[in-house]
Amino acid sequence: MKKSITLFFLLVISCAVYSQSSVRQKTLVQKDSIKKSKMVIQIEEKKLDSLVAVLGVFKPFKKAAHASYYADKFNGRRTTSGTKFDNNKYTAAHKKLPFGTKVRVTNEKNGKWVIVEITDRGPFVKSREIDLSKRAFMDITSNRGSGGMLVTIEVLNK
Repeated sequence: MKKSITLFFLLVISCAVYSQSSVRQKTLVQKDSIKKSKMVIQIEEKKLDSLVAVLGVFKPFKKAAHASYYADKFNGRRTTSGTKFDNNKYTAAHKKLPFGTKVRVTNEKNGKWVIVEITDRGPFVKSREIDLSKRAFMDITSNRGSGGMLVTIEVLNK
């Protein structure tokens, strides 16, 4: 009788442990699939930028222009063009360039560049020429603590 009770408890404990471990594995698989889908989206965006760079010719617009980036408080607000602003996209604000214009912004110190689309008006400071989204700014800056840098602006000719 003691052997059958002991065997029963061992069976119950092993079933409980097995069921808990299978639930953990399912949640891990779901988290991994979500991470993989996010990685795919980021890679596709970078491919799109490089594709535009290959297909187009850039015309110099301004050298030694001062660039800054949007503050986080503007995330989710409407831009002048009517689109919703997202700090994780490659967008920018310029005083005169038309909306939808693709612009290559190159950091003059390190040569890194990014292609952004003009979706807003600004910056409303006389010394600044262009406001970049935070993602675009951080991709090309050499000092992540700085709020501005000197850039070269080139407009895409289609």
